[in-house]
Amino acid sequence: MTSSTGTTRRAMLRILAGAPCLPILQSTVLSLAGGMPAWAASPNKALKSVDFIGMAAPATAKDQALTTVGSKLVATYDDGAQQTFDLGHTPFFVTGDSVPDGKGGQVIAGGYLDINNQPIHDPSAPDKRQFFSDCPDGSSLLKVDGAKVPGVKGNPLFAVVQFEYTSRAYDGSDMYGKLPSPIAVLTLDQNPDTGELSLVQYHPVDTSGVNGLWITCGGSLSPWNTHLSSEEYEPDATKAKDDDEFKAFSANLFGDPAKANPYHYGHLPEVTVNTDGTGSIKKHYCLGRISHELVQVMPDQRTTLMGDDATNGGLFMFIADKPADLSSGRLYVAKVTQQDGVELDKGGRFDLDWVFLGEATSDEIMGLADSLTAADILDVAHEDPKDASFTKIRRSGKEEWVKVKPGMEKAAAFLETHRYAPLAGGTLAFTKMEGTTVNAKDKIGYSAMSYIYKSMSDGKNPIKVDQIKAGAVYAWPMEGGKTDTAGNAIPSDWVPVSLAAVPALVGRDLAEPDAVGNTADVDRIANPDNIKFSERWRTLFIGEDSGMHVNNFLWAYNVDTQKLSRILSCPAGAESTGLHAVDDLNGFSYVMSNFQHPGDWGKGLHDKVKAELEPLENAAYHDRFGGGVGYIHGIPKAG
Repeated sequence: MTSSTGTTRRAMLRILAGAPCLPILQSTVLSLAGGMPAWAASPNKALKSVDFIGMAAPATAKDQALTTVGSKLVATYDDGAQQTFDLGHTPFFVTGDSVPDGKGGQVIAGGYLDINNQPIHDPSAPDKRQFFSDCPDGSSLLKVDGAKVPGVKGNPLFAVVQFEYTSRAYDGSDMYGKLPSPIAVLTLDQNPDTGELSLVQYHPVDTSGVNGLWITCGGSLSPWNTHLSSEEYEPDATKAKDDDEFKAFSANLFGDPAKANPYHYGHLPEVTVNTDGTGSIKKHYCLGRISHELVQVMPDQRTTLMGDDATNGGLFMFIADKPADLSSGRLYVAKVTQQDGVELDKGGRFDLDWVFLGEATSDEIMGLADSLTAADILDVAHEDPKDASFTKIRRSGKEEWVKVKPGMEKAAAFLETHRYAPLAGGTLAFTKMEGTTVNAKDKIGYSAMSYIYKSMSDGKNPIKVDQIKAGAVYAWPMEGGKTDTAGNAIPSDWVPVSLAAVPALVGRDLAEPDAVGNTADVDRIANPDNIKFSERWRTLFIGEDSGMHVNNFLWAYNVDTQKLSRILSCPAGAESTGLHAVDDLNGFSYVMSNFQHPGDWGKGLHDKVKAELEPLENAAYHDRFGGGVGYIHGIPKAG
């Protein structure tokens, strides 16, 4: 930074990154521009319900350039008394900051490591600095029984945080998908009296044993207390050897552009946190190789529903053989039947049946991934081969003709899932089905459909609804006693049977941009991505990844009152990520909230604000090379 104002702002952010995170016990207001927290402890009563009071969209340059929270929460206690709390956002760090490694040294938050756990340096930077991500994403906050970490004075808690990609090198060149995704375990010190959190240790997880990670997007906490990661946009194995992005990924990870195997990516990583604040990782190869955005495990600890962030994506379900063990099971894809003419302008309404794709163990499919190439499994043509043994499908919005080779059905089902599923009868017609979560009490799941267009509206696929570029959140009620399309029993009581958008959670496109530049109604959701449900508060939290809102927002939707409240605004150009609603950790509740790629200016969208906001975001977020990791505070004690 060149200005004294910028230096002060960055210094403040660094101070905050190392300071205790204010808890949800207090009523707290904290401004990233330098405000001081105000404490007001909640009364010692049992909390009955909460009501979020929304904030207006940011109107000043300062508020548009930074994470801002102007929302409130009204707590109702068991005796009928009410108390209002101001909400705020507290960062753990901005990526690129130096943070404690727990060994007396420092490590770069979000820093990239190669297969030998050595820093990957940016050759275009004058100081050849270590690459670090501007895109923190999925996170899980948890506790581990018996945990003991030096430096923790209160209760040890842990946050697993993954980093999706980095947008650009120092010289501005595109780096998307060219670096192996880092993932880290943060050790946090929870004050047992106030719930405050402070960062004690940052531990990069060694991913060398799983051949590194590929574009880790959303994440979720499993019922057995592990972090379930993701690898989206699986590399196309038919083209990987000639793909510049994949070759760069391989070169940065292995030092060899030809060494990485595309079939090692597009799976489900699982992180286990150890009692000393370190973590270990494994990959599950038997949940299908799709664009894994995020998975949600149901309360039976066996049934897993999966978002598929793709054009021509599907709704996939995995049913594990054993509870709390994703290493073997059965894979299904939904066959979708649209209800003719119903709510076409609201996202449509659909009935769901389930096609069985196969049963396998992770080790079995990993063995196939190690030994097979795409040419061993199937033939793919991009023009009509005039051969009846090929079947035409649509993949990523384009036509392909596919033929599975004899005896390769299982390999195709689990390693070429996007190509095999439509051959088996599944419907792959959704567009960017992203976050997935569950309301267990009502037995309803939710999926974020970030955009409703292209494969959902172009008439070239089995479903067709009106285009809504701003997207919607869909609900899918679940039942037991169902059979698959072959008439065989599905061994789960958590099988989705229909799909329809939640009326209050359908975005609204604008015919013309508003005065700020928004192309979707600023008082409705636009392009939902991260979604998480709080059973205690009966609230669905929704984070945006919008190319239609100047600022992306985090929303709270009460499923009983159907009230939608905007509770946080991200820096302009940033995406709301890392969402995790935690109902009770040692008596305190938390809402985790990150943001990625601040100042990712959209042409047209940010034209009216970029000139004024860019200097502010450069000053706050390492010249926009950094993203933020933190959480919302101000929510009263779990009670």
